[in-house]
Amino acid sequence: MVHLLFTLLTLFIMQQDPNKRIAPFQMQPLPYAREALTPAISAETLDYHYGKHYRGYVEKLNELVRGTALAECTLEELIRDAEGPIFNNAAQVWNHEFYFSALSPAPAHEPSGPFREAVNRWFGSFELLKADLTKACLSLFGSGWVWLVEEESGRLAIISEPNAGNPLRYRMRPLLVIDVWEHAYYIDYRNARAKAVEALWPLIDWRVVSERYVERD
Repeated sequence: MVHLLFTLLTLFIMQQDPNKRIAPFQMQPLPYAREALTPAISAETLDYHYGKHYRGYVEKLNELVRGTALAECTLEELIRDAEGPIFNNAAQVWNHEFYFSALSPAPAHEPSGPFREAVNRWFGSFELLKADLTKACLSLFGSGWVWLVEEESGRLAIISEPNAGNPLRYRMRPLLVIDVWEHAYYIDYRNARAKAVEALWPLIDWRVVSERYVERD
């Protein structure tokens, strides 16, 4: 709360500059064509998931922060400090961008380098990591997200977050996320979440995840 008040005060002072332009949050382009992930994820699913749900969160977030100091905050700042609808929409924007960016029609199918070593250390093997992620996806009640994260201690862990939950809230570093909201898979798999998760594995680009692990702020 103290951090949020400090941020708001700082932004209020910044906004006294009449030449400062407040830019709205923008949709990030998909790094592949809408039909590139078929048959695992259809173009129709991406039309709805990316083109309607993700777009809706971006538009709603801009509506909520327009004309306020929060319009100058980053998504990460809003996720860590905001509450209610602003948190929900900011987190959903960030979550979707993170999810879409780790999928590829030509992915690396296994992790590499230091990340592979960390996976073996904390999960025993890559296959055991995938099994644990699958279990978490199928165990999460209702809608939400399953995250592979690095804790502040350096330990890799899997956490399940309902609704818009995001591990940045807990000062964890996200490495991978799986979307288990029904809108992510219902068109292609109806209510068969297990089939949707199984179909996702060949699309996850572990090169991206490995690079996220070695990157440091």
